[in-house]
Amino acid sequence: MERIPLIKSTFYNEEDTKRKLCEFIEGAQFLSMRTECEKFEKAFSKKQERKYSVFVHNGSCANMLLIQSLINMKVFNQGDKIFVSNLTWPTNVMPLIQLGLIPVFLDVELETLNVSSEILKNGYKEHPDVKGLFLTNALGFCSDIEKIQEFCDEKEIVFIEDNCESLGSKYKGKRLGNFGLASTVSFFVGHHLSTIEGGMISTDDEELYERLKMSRSHGWTRNNSDDFKKKMRDENDIDDFYDIYAFYDLAFNFRSTEINGFIGNTQIKYWDEIVSKREENFKKFNEAIKKNDDIIDLKLDGMSIISNFGMPVIFKTKELFEKYKKAFVDDNIEIRPIIAGNIAEQPFMKDKKCFKTDLKNSEYISENGFYFGNNPEMNEEEITRIINLLSKN
Repeated sequence: MERIPLIKSTFYNEEDTKRKLCEFIEGAQFLSMRTECEKFEKAFSKKQERKYSVFVHNGSCANMLLIQSLINMKVFNQGDKIFVSNLTWPTNVMPLIQLGLIPVFLDVELETLNVSSEILKNGYKEHPDVKGLFLTNALGFCSDIEKIQEFCDEKEIVFIEDNCESLGSKYKGKRLGNFGLASTVSFFVGHHLSTIEGGMISTDDEELYERLKMSRSHGWTRNNSDDFKKKMRDENDIDDFYDIYAFYDLAFNFRSTEINGFIGNTQIKYWDEIVSKREENFKKFNEAIKKNDDIIDLKLDGMSIISNFGMPVIFKTKELFEKYKKAFVDDNIEIRPIIAGNIAEQPFMKDKKCFKTDLKNSEYISENGFYFGNNPEMNEEEITRIINLLSKN
C-alpha cells in the first residue's frame, strides 16, 4: 500500500513556487533581511488581523524572542511563575526555563486537547502569584478561550498564545492567535504555511513590537521606527554616530532572509485555499470519529473554522489505542504521538524547577492517542483509506 505521509511537499503548489524562487534568487542583489521580509510581515499582519508582525527564522526563536522582550520590558522578571499548557511543544517550555522563569503546568481537556477557563481558575487557586499564561492552541482547536482572556484580564495575568498548530482557526468568528497580548506561529515545512524554516510574532502593542524588532537584531535599533530610535538614544545619551553600534538590551540574531521572506509572500496567497481544504478534510474525518464509540468525541463548541495540520484521535482504552495504532501502521499511514504528550514528564524536565497541577488528562492523551496528517494535498483515495480505518469494524 502506498504510504500516506504527514508531509507531502515542501510548499503548496510546489513546482510553481520553486520556479519563482529560483528566478528571485538569480535576480536579487541582496539576500539578507530586507524588503521581502518586511513585505511578508505586513501581509501576514493583514491576514492575521493584527497591527504588527515580526518575522524570525523559526517558530522556536519566535517563542524565545517574545519571552525575552517581555522580560526586557519588565513585564516578566526572573523567578516569575508562568502557566503553560502541558500538552505542547518543548520550545514553549524551554525558553521560560532558559530565561529564568518557572513553568507551572496546566492540564487540558480530553475533548478539546486545550486548557479551559475552569482548569486555569483551579490552577490560579494553587498559584495566585502567577504572572503569565503561555497558552498553546493545540491542533487547530481551543476551549473557551474568550473566558480565559477575561479571567487573565481580571487577574492581571499576561496572556500570550502559541498558535503554531492553529493558523486559520477561528473561535466565535475571531482568529486564534488574537486573544492574547501577542502570539507566535511557525512556518516549518508541514505546518500551515511553509517558508522551509520561519516564525512570526504578532501583536497590537506598539511598544512590544518595537522591542521585538530591537531584540531580533542584536539589540540595536536599525530596523526600528525613527521615534523609537530617538527615544533609545535620548534615554541612553547616545549620539547619531555611536547609535550605529549601540546595543540597548538583551537580544539575539534571529533575523530571517529574503529567501524565506519571498517564499512567505508566495505562499500566503494560498492561505484561504489551504485553510479551506484542511477544514474540509477535518469535517470528513470528524464525521467518521463521531460514528465510532471506540474514540472520544471532540468538543467543538464555539469553533467557527478548524484548521489543523494533524488530526488527533483519542481512544477509550489502551487496548483500543494499540489496535488502531497497529491498523494505521499496517496500512502504511504515518502517525505520531499527540504533540509531546505529558511534557512535564519529558526527560529534559527531570532536574528543572517547575510546578505541576493535576495532569491526568495530558497523561491519558499521551498514553491513548495519536494523530495523522491533515494536509491540503490529500486526495480522495487517501481520505477514504483513513476514514475506513476510523470506522468501527
